[in-house]
Amino acid sequence: MKKIIKYLRESRQELSKVTWPTKQHTINSTIMVIVVSVGIAAFLGGVDYGLNNLLEFLLANF
Repeated sequence: MKKIIKYLRESRQELSKVTWPTKQHTINSTIMVIVVSVGIAAFLGGVDYGLNNLLEFLLANF
């Protein structure tokens, strides 16, 4: 039981040393992740669509 209490105390001490991000920084980072994710999804969707059309064209004509 003493080891668990020691672990919890040390964990609490370490968490007090953490520099937590501000609310605005968290919001900005979240928005950036969403925008980049949507951009990459749109790019990959476009590449997939183009390659699919190219493959269908090649299979139909050759």
